[in-house]
Amino acid sequence: MTDVKQDQDTEERTLSQIEEEGDIAADYIEELLDICDLDGDIDIDARNGRAYVSVNAGDDANLELLSKPDTVNALQELTRLAVQSRTGAFSRLILDIGGSRDARRTELAALVSRAAERIEGGAAEAALPPMSSYERKLVHDLVAERGLHSASRGEGADRHTVITRVG
Repeated sequence: MTDVKQDQDTEERTLSQIEEEGDIAADYIEELLDICDLDGDIDIDARNGRAYVSVNAGDDANLELLSKPDTVNALQELTRLAVQSRTGAFSRLILDIGGSRDARRTELAALVSRAAERIEGGAAEAALPPMSSYERKLVHDLVAERGLHSASRGEGADRHTVITRVG
């Protein structure tokens, strides 16, 4: 499915459908936390046509293992599948565990800064490593804030962002 098609699907989602996705996802994650004997508070939000499910806990809880980027991405995909099996519709929900999304946004901002420095140093373009559509969207926003241009290239797991000067 192309990014454009996914964007169209998102626009057609009603708030009640997004909230239902969030509730199903929260139930799924709560069961996972119970199985792992981990404590966590689950918050559900609807933003930009997506359900955002966040798991947070105090410093004494051990969400560290679950908050690693690869683990969060894997759990997000499993959670999306759980939602899809209940609703019959593809889900674009976002899962955040222990602030992992904020940490990743900070990492992406550093990548964009290094790429911008290469462009300012005379490079025609700077390619970033492959990443998810959600992360590419964050990168596109960060690049635009810097007054540069970005485009996604490649297919599937190799899809990545390339940064260039505007115009």
